[in-house]
Amino acid sequence: MRTNFILLLFSMSLLSYAQLKPVDYNDESQKLSGFSAIPKKSVNNNAGILILPAWMGIDKNSKEVAQKLQDLGYFAFVADIYGVDKRPTNAKEAGQNAGYYKKNISEYHKRIQLALDQLIKQGANPDKIVVIGYCFGGTGAIEAARTNMKVQGVVSFHGGLGRDETREIVEIKPKVLVLHGADDFYVPKEEVEAFQNEMRKANADWQMNYYSNAVHAFTHKDAGSDNSKGAAYNEKADKRSWIAFIDFLKEVL
Repeated sequence: MRTNFILLLFSMSLLSYAQLKPVDYNDESQKLSGFSAIPKKSVNNNAGILILPAWMGIDKNSKEVAQKLQDLGYFAFVADIYGVDKRPTNAKEAGQNAGYYKKNISEYHKRIQLALDQLIKQGANPDKIVVIGYCFGGTGAIEAARTNMKVQGVVSFHGGLGRDETREIVEIKPKVLVLHGADDFYVPKEEVEAFQNEMRKANADWQMNYYSNAVHAFTHKDAGSDNSKGAAYNEKADKRSWIAFIDFLKEVL
């Protein structure tokens, strides 16, 4: 009976992800492949959400988020930042990949824009889009705001906030929501302060929520529960940040 139950859960998981459609696209010669989620009944005039995954690339978390947003009536697209033949298999490779795009930020911008184009091609209203990201993807979401991509808002879940100080600060038009673990030592105090000063200089409409006892990756159920490692799941922060995100969508869309 236990075996049958496990098979049932596995089948339900496959059925859920089966509602996500693989979408192949390209950055010149680099093949990319993301996932599209198209709602049965859309909300807010075909509003869409672009999802930027964490440093491991397209993962279980990003797919689950796409499914949840589809169920709520949003078009969603999970971006492929690295490429189908460059997805990391371990933390070392993930760090190298993410580090490359943080250093070569214009290439990160390009990959985000290409994914945004795919979201629109799948049916999302180009005037009703929000970009969200997790960890490394949270950095990407903020970059979408810094470069004033044509989106109404961006949301960073436990993302990096740093920027090259030599870059010019320009006025930021998309609304910004940062959902941050209060004990996240991967994002030092100086980086947080510099980000907040940047938002003020950019005349941005921004918010920053702190979640107690939460560190990096607090929305990822597979991150474990040991805060001392710097990345850990926090159920309360996960639920509270999702509510803040949904309220943000209602405001900006």
